[in-house]
Amino acid sequence: MPETTRELLTSGGWKDLDFGPFREGVTIHWIRSFEGDQPGVALLKYEAGASVPRHRHEGLETILVLEGVQSDEAGDYGRGTYIVNARGTEHSVWSDTGCVVLIQWDQPVKILEEK
Repeated sequence: MPETTRELLTSGGWKDLDFGPFREGVTIHWIRSFEGDQPGVALLKYEAGASVPRHRHEGLETILVLEGVQSDEAGDYGRGTYIVNARGTEHSVWSDTGCVVLIQWDQPVKILEEK
């Protein structure tokens, strides 16, 4: 996998990367997958109206919104917003308009509610 650079992310070059299935309406490009105790880092691309069901963070999660608006029960987060979700917190996530986020998980999340 080619190294994903800051310039690639901030200039929109991520638009040329390959994304694979993650959840219905949400695709993923792994920058660094989980290995041992190392965190996972990825780009998530939400189609308009896509969502991720309620889940609990088993470790720290950080998100940078690169394009569009991501939402959860606490509010709406536009381009350039940096979000920190602490271990043990719970929420669901959606995007009414579609969005792309850079995300880092210390550990995979635990899905609490499925459709």
